[in-house]
Amino acid sequence: MSKSRVLFLVVLVGVLAAAGWLLPVREWILVFVDRVRSMGAAGVLLFFVAYIVSTVAFIPGSILTLAAGFAYGPVQGLLLASPASVAAATAAFVLGRTVLRDWVRRKIDAFPRVRAIDRAVGADSFRLVLLLRLSPLIPFNVLNYALSLTSVSLSRYVVASFVGMLPGTFLYVYLGSLATTAAALTGPASGAGLWRLALSVAGFLATGLVVWLVTRAARRALNEQLAV
Repeated sequence: MSKSRVLFLVVLVGVLAAAGWLLPVREWILVFVDRVRSMGAAGVLLFFVAYIVSTVAFIPGSILTLAAGFAYGPVQGLLLASPASVAAATAAFVLGRTVLRDWVRRKIDAFPRVRAIDRAVGADSFRLVLLLRLSPLIPFNVLNYALSLTSVSLSRYVVASFVGMLPGTFLYVYLGSLATTAAALTGPASGAGLWRLALSVAGFLATGLVVWLVTRAARRALNEQLAV
């Protein structure tokens, strides 16, 4: 790839990232979610593309994961958000390993644990990526690029990311499914009856407990791995 195309991609990612921080992206996403709900297959495709673009541009994907639950329910939302998040993570990984490698290396120098990850990944790359996905040691968007600088293979990265991100993805999708309006994705759920609300809260707490237990175990194992 020519230097001009590399420069164009770097500038494009930088512009998208700046837009994500400076523009009311969250409000736009809420409007977008309301519209894709009634668009059928086209809405699903648009959601998928939006998830990839926002992840590559360092825009937090949590609001889109919540939106998947709101727009499509807990089951169909998970079936959409899980592959979308893995595809987005893979796109960032491939960009970070190829045309954006030097730019990524400069950007993640502020995260000293990345060097420890690079040393540890050679010994057991699948387990390490899995633990990193389960434990919020490094932000999701940063981790995608950070792992691109390590020796982990693309296949192991994809499979470990899919398994490791699944519990957290389900938690966010389930929470999003409790919302009754798009605006409620950024606030407490409303409009439910007393019993429905009680059951929803109980289910959410149970799911959160499972994710918390898994995350705590993953963080402990990850700290041990990085200390080697």
